[in-house]
Amino acid sequence: MSEEKIPSSTPIADALDVTRVMQLLPHRYPMLMIDGLRDIVPGISATGVKNVTMNEPFFQGHFPSHPVMPGVLIVEAMAQTSGALIMHSAGDVADSKLVYFMTIDKCRFRKPVVPGDTLLLHVSLIHGRGAVSKFHGEARVNGQLMAEADYSAMIVDK
Repeated sequence: MSEEKIPSSTPIADALDVTRVMQLLPHRYPMLMIDGLRDIVPGISATGVKNVTMNEPFFQGHFPSHPVMPGVLIVEAMAQTSGALIMHSAGDVADSKLVYFMTIDKCRFRKPVVPGDTLLLHVSLIHGRGAVSKFHGEARVNGQLMAEADYSAMIVDK
């Protein structure tokens, strides 16, 4: 992983469904925050997909009369998208690894995410050094920026 620009000849992987995401990440309901990945450029970028439904357990208390997806869970969804990208890019090595969320910087929440929204989580590598990678993530609904953050993650042995 590096800061180089993506060459136009870099292949883009097929989309990953939720079953494949669950092979890459240890998260399970209710903490699995992404339903799939698409637009994958291994080691560089991807777009996570989160279909936000009224059935989400957090809507029972956040807020009962005005359901809004908690911002920290939007950032968690960005981090999971990056983690799935890292693990997908690592290939067979990923079987013995985990990705831990380390830092959050420059986090901004722009608009509320509500039931019925399809949240697209665009993540891209800012830089990587050894086991640590730094990412920029943007959460969008219908092209509108809902939240953004820079954050880092570390690959560790299971």
